[in-house]
Amino acid sequence: MFRRIAMTMTNSIVLLLFSLTFLECGLLFQRVSSLGINYGQVGDNLPPPDKVLQLLNSLHINKTRIYDTNPRVLTSFANSNIELFVTVENEMLSSLVDPQQALQWITTRIKPYFPATKIGGIAVGNELYTDDDSSLIGYLVPAMMSIHSALVQTGLDKYIQVSTPNSLSVLQESYPPSAGCFKPEVAGVMTQLLTFLRNTKSPFWINAYPYFAYKDSPTKIPLDYVLFNPNPGMVDPFTKYHYDNMLYAQVDAVIFAMARLGFKDIEVGVSETGWPSKGDGDEVGATVANAAVYNKNLLRRQLQGEGTPLRQNMSFDVYLFALFNEDLKPGPTSERNYGLYQPDETMTYNVGLLSSSSSTSSSTSTSSTSIISLTSSASTAIKKGTQQLIYWTCIYSLAIQMLIRRRY
Repeated sequence: MFRRIAMTMTNSIVLLLFSLTFLECGLLFQRVSSLGINYGQVGDNLPPPDKVLQLLNSLHINKTRIYDTNPRVLTSFANSNIELFVTVENEMLSSLVDPQQALQWITTRIKPYFPATKIGGIAVGNELYTDDDSSLIGYLVPAMMSIHSALVQTGLDKYIQVSTPNSLSVLQESYPPSAGCFKPEVAGVMTQLLTFLRNTKSPFWINAYPYFAYKDSPTKIPLDYVLFNPNPGMVDPFTKYHYDNMLYAQVDAVIFAMARLGFKDIEVGVSETGWPSKGDGDEVGATVANAAVYNKNLLRRQLQGEGTPLRQNMSFDVYLFALFNEDLKPGPTSERNYGLYQPDETMTYNVGLLSSSSSTSSSTSTSSTSIISLTSSASTAIKKGTQQLIYWTCIYSLAIQMLIRRRY
């Protein structure tokens, strides 16, 4: 009897050892499933979509957001592992309130490409509540409802979510996070939006840029706090939650704002966040060094699958802005310099994204690819913990074998 128990325990340990051996690689790619990147196309020198697909595949990024339903992109991304988050342009909302127009939009813009092209979400408009044309606000939720109904009619609602990205300027208060609340002028429409999101189990998307807060108040907001660097952080005086970075505080402010309207169960995702590598003279902090640090630290947090202090056990999706610098974007210099890559596919700066094409420095080197370099603090800790588990499990297994031999 003792021998059977011991042998069963030994077999279990062997299985555990095999599991631990592959823990690092499995965890590495499992965690980054929440990471995407925005693929803007406001430029006259960008690579064609098929080249972009090759770049994304080499980086093992499996989610990207585009700001339209460009047929070239949808066709080029067919039969790939890249999930697309497509967009209905703001100017189309008024027509898509009509259910028949919405159905036509789905049958011509989405259905011909799905499922060969993985379309996981439709963004209806972008930052509509802060757009200069306030007349569009009244069209948003009706258009979302019509688009969702069209997805139901075509049998695609099980695969494609409908939502809309919002600017953080929809908040009246965001500091401390527990004081988060929506502006009175959008609260009514926001209730309609949140009702739709809850009924369809879709996320509330926000475009969150700690860079803007720092640029506006560089003497009041610590740079390390917005860059995810080690810092004392801040404690919310009401919840006592500790925040060591501004992005998580912004996300929690949105969660509190939704709760104030009676919506506590809606997922929040970050549809845009990033840091410019170049800016005008008055754009404080827009440097290559700061951009590299912000994005690299954010990628490491995503690798760990972290939640915010308010939702500690719930990781959230983040889409970096952006894949490329886009030379035709209007506005200040920073608007054209958010890209991790230049249009010729060279890195603007290195944040730890290692493409397979970059790992061929010698004839004996293998083409290994990872989303984050294993020299990061998070993955080093995972590796060390795994090694310790394997070591002590081996010791335990040897002890059982010795007991078996001594008894028989």
